[in-house]
Amino acid sequence: MAINTTLNTTETTYFNKQFYDKKLLETAKTRLVHASFGQKRSIPRHGGKRVEFRKYDLFTPDVESLTLQEGVTPDGQSLTQSNVEAEVSQYGAYVEVSDLLDLTAYDEVLADSAELLGEQLGTVIEWVTRDAMCATTNVQYANDAEYRSALDGDDVLTVNEIRKAVRTLKKNKARMFTAAEDGSVRRPHYVCICSPDATYDLQNDPLWQDVSKYSNAEQIYSGEIGRLFGVVFVESTEAKVYHQTIWQVIRHTASSATHDIPLRGELTEEQIRYLSEPGNPICLGEQELTIQSFNRDTSILTVEESITYVMGTPLYTDDAGAFTEDYRQYDVHATLVFGADAYGVIDIDGSGTMETIIKPHGSEGSGDPLNQRATVGAKVAAYAATVLNPLWIVRIEHTVSK
Repeated sequence: MAINTTLNTTETTYFNKQFYDKKLLETAKTRLVHASFGQKRSIPRHGGKRVEFRKYDLFTPDVESLTLQEGVTPDGQSLTQSNVEAEVSQYGAYVEVSDLLDLTAYDEVLADSAELLGEQLGTVIEWVTRDAMCATTNVQYANDAEYRSALDGDDVLTVNEIRKAVRTLKKNKARMFTAAEDGSVRRPHYVCICSPDATYDLQNDPLWQDVSKYSNAEQIYSGEIGRLFGVVFVESTEAKVYHQTIWQVIRHTASSATHDIPLRGELTEEQIRYLSEPGNPICLGEQELTIQSFNRDTSILTVEESITYVMGTPLYTDDAGAFTEDYRQYDVHATLVFGADAYGVIDIDGSGTMETIIKPHGSEGSGDPLNQRATVGAKVAAYAATVLNPLWIVRIEHTVSK
C-alpha cells in the first residue's frame, strides 16, 4: 500500500484520540452494507484467533411424539447448538505527515486522514463480508439458466427472481428480520442487497415499489430503497460482480511449439494474482490450458501444455457470463436475499476493533532525529465474516442492462 506524505508547518502535542476514533468509525460505517445485517460477535482479549458463532438447532416436528396422553407428562426436549468458527484477520494502513504544511492546519490533516482511512478500511471490511456471504452454495441463476457462463444480456434481475428467492427462504424456514438498525420493531422482512445496476433493472418492473410509496411509514435502514413481497431492498456500490479476469490479445507469434506466452500491457493486481497461481485454468483461442508460473518482471506466462499460436490470438479466462464476440464475457452481478442469522460478523463497534493510531513527530527517536515525520494510521484489530445457515441466504446471479 502506497504511503502518502503531507507537508506540515504546525506542530502540536495534543491528540484527541477519541475524536479521531469516532471520525474513523463513522466514515467506515458509511461503507458498510453487507456487514450491517450479520449476527454480531465481539472477540474477547486473549481468546485466540478464532471466533465462534452459535445457532440453535430447530426442534423436529413429529405428530406422534408430540401427542400428549391424558395425565402423562412427556419427556423434556434438550436444546442443541451448532457451532461455526471463523478465523479473524487484521487490516490496516497509514499515511506519513511531514513537519511542513503550506495550506492546512495540523489537526485538519489528521481529521482528513482519519476520514480517508475510515473509508478505505470500511470498503475492505465490506468486501470481506460480501465475499463470505457469496460463498453460500444456495445459488439461483436468472431466467432458469443452468450455470454462470450461460447468463447473457437478457438474464437481468426481475421481481420474479426475487419472488423465487423468497419462496426458497420460506421453504427453508429462514427467520425474518423484525427490527431496524436502531432496535425499533418493524414488520417482518427479509433483506436484499443489490447493486445500483440491479436496482435500475428492478425499477423497470411495474411491480416495483420504492420507499416513497410505503403505505405505512417506518424506520428504514441506511441505503434502503424499497420494499416488495416482504423483502427490504438495500443498495450497495460494493455488491459482488463476477467479471472476466483475463482478456488480452497476444501481439507475437510462436514460431515453434512453446510453453511460454509473452504478455504486453499493464496488468492489475487481481490479474497478476490469478496468473501467479499454478493450476489456474486459462484459454488461448480454442486451447484450454493450465497455468504453471508467471514471471512478473518479464511478463512471461508459462503453461503446462505445449502450444503454438499466431499474432492476434486472444488469451482469456472463462469465469464470468456467456461469451460475446471475440471471447469476451458478460459481467455477472450477485444479488443477495437472506434472513436473520444467515451469517455472522465481528462487531466493529466492539472495544478496540477499529482504532486510529497516531505517532507524533519525533516518536521514532533517533530514527527521526529532526522531528520531521509523524504518522496517522488506522487498524481493524480483528475481523471475520462467515455464513452460518447456508440455506437462509440466496445468491441470485444475473446480468444487467447497458
